Amino acid sequence: MAQLKYPKKVVIGDITVRDGFQHEEKFIPTDAKLWVAEKLIQAGVKHMEITNYGPPQLMPQFKDADELMKRLRSSKKVKGLIDDVVISNITIREKAAMRAIEARKEGVGPDRILFMVSTSESHHRTNSGISLAEYWKMCEDIIPKAHEAGLKVCGTVSTIWGCPIEGPTELKKAVEFTKRWLDIGADDIEHADHDGSAPPDKVYEYFSMVLDAFPNPDLHIAHFHMTRGWGLANVLAALQAGITHFEGTLGGIGGQPANFVDGVPVGGTGAYYYADPSITGLVSTEDMVVMMDEMGIDTGLDVDKLLEAGAMVERIVGRRLRSECVHTGRIPKGHTGRR
Repeated sequence: MAQLKYPKKVVIGDITVRDGFQHEEKFIPTDAKLWVAEKLIQAGVKHMEITNYGPPQLMPQFKDADELMKRLRSSKKVKGLIDDVVISNITIREKAAMRAIEARKEGVGPDRILFMVSTSESHHRTNSGISLAEYWKMCEDIIPKAHEAGLKVCGTVSTIWGCPIEGPTELKKAVEFTKRWLDIGADDIEHADHDGSAPPDKVYEYFSMVLDAFPNPDLHIAHFHMTRGWGLANVLAALQAGITHFEGTLGGIGGQPANFVDGVPVGGTGAYYYADPSITGLVSTEDMVVMMDEMGIDTGLDVDKLLEAGAMVERIVGRRLRSECVHTGRIPKGHTGRR
């Protein structure tokens, strides 16, 4: 009998506290961010993004970056557990990276930082403020300093399947960017469908190309958005290509830095920001994990604790989010007594 072929064990990272909350047009209290991070760790999440070390005037959602990291590192609720968790923070430019390095030296920093490039020059300049050539040079200079401080470095590749500014892009260019990241010392690569433009057939094609060129699946993280509703289809396509590392957010929240927070216009994403939170968003961590659980894939996560955390995130932001399983629950495994 013909069966789908896919890995039987995967690693699921959750990036709710950073990528999820960055799209909110109200400041999420530090206590709430800490609660979510603690619950995710208690559910067994071993990889998570917590904050962004970029300028608070552009992204005030992260004005509590230092406080949140200090409180998480000293949290009694995850004492012992957090030692096995890789905490990542975004550091798009040099000042942010140096901030992470100093925090690491003080014992309250992340374990891993992320730099971001887009294969589209105009998209990259919009996100980073400098050209691709300048950015590559910056990263070549900073990555050795980060490693010396004990930080791992993730190189993100974006606009793989298309650019909202320039239009279609070439998959082979993203493979070339992946090689460049690895050549200059990146420890792993996040392959990002940043705006939900990736169709499943092209996801399979791309990750097949990537794994042909760089066969170690631990080097690659798949990052999908739900802008057009294709997220879980793309997860399945990536699984079939052989990808074993994925990330999502509780409720599928997030997607772009808000350009309006607590009644004040801020830099945020800029002109192509989607103000309607029902449009943007990532793959729901809960739905992805429940689906994988039904497929017999070992995620290492406590599904029920994850669903509880997802339900609370809806209360934190004050609206229904895009997770179906938070409301439907898991598929019953036996008699429930319901009629």
